Amino acid sequence: MYFLRLISTFIKVNLQMSLAYRSEAVSEILLDLIWLAWELLSLQIIFSNTVSLGGWGMGELIALLGVLMTVNTFMSALIWPNTEKFNASVRDGSLDYMLLQPVNSMFLVSFSRITVWRLADLVIAIVLIVVGVNMAGEITTPLNILMFTLLTISGSLVIYSLWIVLIAFTFWFTKFDNNVTILQALTDTGRYPVTVYPWWLRVIVTYIVPIGLATTVPVQALRGELTGWNVLVFLGVSAIAFFIASRVWKVGVKRYSGASS
Repeated sequence: MYFLRLISTFIKVNLQMSLAYRSEAVSEILLDLIWLAWELLSLQIIFSNTVSLGGWGMGELIALLGVLMTVNTFMSALIWPNTEKFNASVRDGSLDYMLLQPVNSMFLVSFSRITVWRLADLVIAIVLIVVGVNMAGEITTPLNILMFTLLTISGSLVIYSLWIVLIAFTFWFTKFDNNVTILQALTDTGRYPVTVYPWWLRVIVTYIVPIGLATTVPVQALRGELTGWNVLVFLGVSAIAFFIASRVWKVGVKRYSGASS
């Protein structure tokens, strides 16, 4: 409950900051809608020449686009703004004040800056998922929906853990400003199922930079392709990833010398 109250406070503070730049928020939302229209048009062009892509139909690709938009919302609302703030705080020493707070430092680094208006993208993402599943004609059971929800959360947790490890490298390499460039560049691979990529890229987006784990796998659950054992394995992977990220963060914090050193 304590952390939920802190997140609520962060949201209120960041909401007040966002209201000061309402025109920017409106323009960004319009850009998101243009991006969505372009993606849907691209899918229409692709499926005007074929009936499936990597064994997936157009409805399933629309659902996948909705999951990708969910991941992008998470990254745009939390990861990108906090990466910029963290890199700057390590260089100028302002991270010292955050580490002195009686709250978990990894939590503060993760949630101190939230682009609140990005959360509106979740509504569009949910609509895309529902429309896509209906178009695909898949029989979606409550169990499939539960597995989809758990896998979407676990996939996001894996990406979050990878992000924590990448920004923690800044404790060793102060000028490591491009620590999430690869993660950002590979996010777009999640717009298609991993089955369409060559084996080497499939390995990268599934195991190294697990965009596929956060996008393709949840939709596979909606399609009824996963068993309960598969879900438990993926949940276990996310828990292990979070544990490793937490340990790397703690080691990095101990190494941090601060502005006064």
